[in-house]
Amino acid sequence: MFAVLKTGGKQYKVQSGDMLRVEKLAADAGETVQFNEILMLGGDKVVVGAPFVKDAGVQAEVVDQVKGEKVINFVKRRRKHSSKRTKGHRQKLTLVKVTDILASGAEKSGVKAAMGAGSVSAKAVEAAAPAKKAAPKKAEAKAEAPKAKAAPKADAAADDLKKLSGVGPALEKKLLEAGVTTFAQIAAWTEEDVAAMDEKLSFKGRIEREGWIEQAKEFSKG
Repeated sequence: MFAVLKTGGKQYKVQSGDMLRVEKLAADAGETVQFNEILMLGGDKVVVGAPFVKDAGVQAEVVDQVKGEKVINFVKRRRKHSSKRTKGHRQKLTLVKVTDILASGAEKSGVKAAMGAGSVSAKAVEAAAPAKKAAPKKAEAKAEAPKAKAAPKADAAADDLKKLSGVGPALEKKLLEAGVTTFAQIAAWTEEDVAAMDEKLSFKGRIEREGWIEQAKEFSKG
């Protein structure tokens, strides 16, 4: 079986055991992460997502945090004396080894989601972690009334992100999957957070253009 996953704005075709270098993830060496944006599953039966395959995932072990090859950018302006610039860059990457491809059950696996290093703040990651760990317990105790009533409290803590300009149900779902649940988190975004989230949501400049941070600050006060 193989899978086509999306991470860091790129697509990768992987099989169990493959070594992969992806855009830097917020995880340490030895941790297991799960890629939830699966575009296609292949094998005996091919499943194509719309846009993603529901409840599918790819689990991988983080081997190391590395850097890509150095890229040199040289710029020289024509007819302008002494106008030239050389700039080097090494992209930060994460080396992972694919351990398992899940055709179903990814939502209840309890494995940490693979997120970009600057996609959300540390508080957002900490807030999202308990909800993922609680998923298996919820499935085991469906018949118990007290635990069944506890689920709406977690939903009640999240803000209605559709109040932000340009955010609809689909975009709100992507924000929630990235661990962004409250206006306070968006209000605290730095320039690095904004750049990383632009890449995560596959659009550039929209956060600043729509004024999400300013709107989030106003909603937080309310």
